[in-house]
Amino acid sequence: MKVTVLSDGAWGTALALVLCANGHDVCMWGPFPEYLAQMESARENSRFLPGVILSRNLKFDHNIATAVQDSGILLLATPSQYMRSVLLKLKDHFNPPQHLLVNVAKGIENDSLLRISQICTEVLGQSRYVALSGPSHAEEVSREVPTAVVAASADIKLAEQVQQVFMNDYFRVYSATDYVGVELGGALKNVMAIAAGVIDGMKLGDNPKAAMMTRGIAEMSRLGAALGGDPKTFAGLSGIGDLIVTCCSGHSRNRHVGEELGRGKKIDEILNAMGMVVAEGVKTAKSAFCLARQAGIEVPIIDQVHAVLYEGKEVKTAIRELMTRKARTEME
Repeated sequence: MKVTVLSDGAWGTALALVLCANGHDVCMWGPFPEYLAQMESARENSRFLPGVILSRNLKFDHNIATAVQDSGILLLATPSQYMRSVLLKLKDHFNPPQHLLVNVAKGIENDSLLRISQICTEVLGQSRYVALSGPSHAEEVSREVPTAVVAASADIKLAEQVQQVFMNDYFRVYSATDYVGVELGGALKNVMAIAAGVIDGMKLGDNPKAAMMTRGIAEMSRLGAALGGDPKTFAGLSGIGDLIVTCCSGHSRNRHVGEELGRGKKIDEILNAMGMVVAEGVKTAKSAFCLARQAGIEVPIIDQVHAVLYEGKEVKTAIRELMTRKARTEME
């Protein structure tokens, strides 16, 4: 099968290598022709995945029309806030009976508050769609570290198709039908990872981080269920699994943002230093905050992360307010 990766980022590159290893015909498209040419020549994504040698079988094409022409799968790996612009470029070349959309971006669009599946429907119309998510850092997958993720679609046969295309002896894929919950789990855990990073940056220890992660998954499940996801999904790979890896790993961009906040840096300074590297949780914190207000769901951790990022609240104040909330039962 020909698969086109619509992104030149780290995660798209790592999955392109998985697909090459599985014997598929893989083409990568990106918005910057000069950088694609550099990757093709150097056989390395030096900007986003340095030190990883790219397969000689991986092809590159800066023309989106020819890149997707014969593809069976289009891998959507662009950061969520830029996904709409890529889909608009794709629109005139998209063939619903031919192209299966597989999304691996983890975020919620700010202005519309839409998940990626909803943006796809809005821009491309009805399509075959699968969300692929789970605890999976590009830096490890690209080096063939054992990893498990979940493919979810309203049509289980599509999820099983993606399962077969991607699965190998180091990349295990489970199938599911709750694509809404899988999308929300992948997005909301990034907000929690910022909170985890704050705790690490302040060197507060293990107790508060364990508490935050535990209450964080409860918060994700509560909001996710209100937005149409199955609460059980948040106990799986795209929920607690992704939460654990994103809150604890040194590879996590979102945890890095929180860590720098915990050390006293301001968000603009942190993001400027990161350059083109995207931490999805920064934008998703705003979307999640708004969605929770619309749904009438209490999300104290999301609220405090939003306040630190967008209202200038001090991290010490945010933690104190979380700790001094009204007493309640654990199941509330």
